Amino acid sequence: MSYVDGFIVPVPKAGLAAYRKLARLAGKVWIEHGALHYVECVGDDVPDGKLTSFPKAVKLKPGEVVVFSWVVYKSRADRNRILPKVMADPRLATMSDPKKLPFDGKRMFWGGFKPFLEL
Repeated sequence: MSYVDGFIVPVPKAGLAAYRKLARLAGKVWIEHGALHYVECVGDDVPDGKLTSFPKAVKLKPGEVVVFSWVVYKSRADRNRILPKVMADPRLATMSDPKKLPFDGKRMFWGGFKPFLEL
């Protein structure tokens, strides 16, 4: 079975074009280094929950949207091989400087997931 990294990011609506540009480049880099699939989705029907929700998880501010992204790999071993190459790729150097990101990286969260069901 595959392996998936998932990311949740608060993005200012006014910065969506800049985020899309960075995401397009990041996706290209991930695929070039061996990822199987790369997806970025902007929140469309993401209600604020009473106890927990995507907006609460990222402490969404007025004028921001939630972006949900994921990268699919052949396996966790592939992910562990690919991810350091992606992070070291000079084309993504701006990702190491929080001031140059088109989102608040401190409110981003992510994790690796092992699928247990694929249909």
